[in-house]
Amino acid sequence: MSTGQWNLIESDPGVFTELIEKLHVEGVEVQELYSPLALAEHAPLYGVIFLFKYTDIDRSRQPLDGVYQSQLSTEAERSSDVFFARQMINNACATQAVLNILLNRDDVELGPELSSFKDFIRSFDSEMKGETMTNSELIRTVHNSFSSPNMFEDDRDRTDMDKSQDLFHFIGFIHRNGRIWELDGLRPEPIAHECCSSDTEFIQLLPAVLQRRMNHYPSGELQFSLLSVMKDRRLVYEEAGDYQSLQEELDLRERWKIENSIRRTEMTGFVYETLKLIAKHSTAGEWNNKLLEASKRTQSRLANSI
Repeated sequence: MSTGQWNLIESDPGVFTELIEKLHVEGVEVQELYSPLALAEHAPLYGVIFLFKYTDIDRSRQPLDGVYQSQLSTEAERSSDVFFARQMINNACATQAVLNILLNRDDVELGPELSSFKDFIRSFDSEMKGETMTNSELIRTVHNSFSSPNMFEDDRDRTDMDKSQDLFHFIGFIHRNGRIWELDGLRPEPIAHECCSSDTEFIQLLPAVLQRRMNHYPSGELQFSLLSVMKDRRLVYEEAGDYQSLQEELDLRERWKIENSIRRTEMTGFVYETLKLIAKHSTAGEWNNKLLEASKRTQSRLANSI
């Protein structure tokens, strides 16, 4: 079992990009993907992360689409070396989805720590991989460095919380060894989808895979999010000589740096004094309206959190 706590972190491209960099992985960036049809704009693409509201539909024993690797028809595919670590603890699913993607890429510079880690756990089964990943001091420390220092944070296990609370889950999609694979840490093994011969074909075929997945949910369900794990745009724009886009990317990185710094800052005292000031100059009705609006914004933010 895990020997350390994994805290809740925000689902944000800037968070995941800096998290990857702090794990000493080079040349990788995460960006929000507003439509599966825009995948070509994110090439070179290493994988896609799909965030969705976890419901009873997802608790089925068999995959919603595709088949488990062990159910494939040939021994070669059943023994294909797809890296897959199961999720063994709450709050870790986004970081684990990112790592399941990166550790399947032979063209990504993982850095000395993750390279050694991958070599060490390569022969482990999926549960032992997940357990070892969960207990990695480096991975857990980097993950937790993006959590807000909230003195009022509820640290109960999510399985003990109100069952009506929305739960959100991250899974990854990659191309490896001639197929599209779905990597869901809550499943026992990788899920195989269409045959796929290249990253270019992955970009062409993945939208249909994602659409089939979304079609399993009730009509009107809109609580989905996509993140692309791709080559660092600074490198892409510099190689292409697109210096205007490069400057825009550098500006974006500066904004991410500021936002991540704010996420790490203890804001309780500031919030307390601000609320006192607002209450002092507001009527009871105005105060209630402000509280209601703040509650709505908080619920919207939580819907996009891990």
